[in-house]
Amino acid sequence: MTKKIAFGPRPSVSLPPSADSWVASRGGEPASAVVEKPAMKRLTIDLPADVHARLKAQCAMRGTKMVDEIRRAVEDMLKD
Repeated sequence: MTKKIAFGPRPSVSLPPSADSWVASRGGEPASAVVEKPAMKRLTIDLPADVHARLKAQCAMRGTKMVDEIRRAVEDMLKD
């Protein structure tokens, strides 16, 4: 027993839109109104396990991310 399958014509190849035009076509704010984030640099720190656990627990209770809390603490420390 053989089964025959008919294939339709091959679809035409079209290039996807550029990322910028795709974002602009989604509506909302125009692409010119998008605020660029500042360049970031990675920082690795070592914390005692108990400090890490307390920080993580506090962030979980507040519903915040640890990185956001640490950034805010550093920014507060660097204020004039």
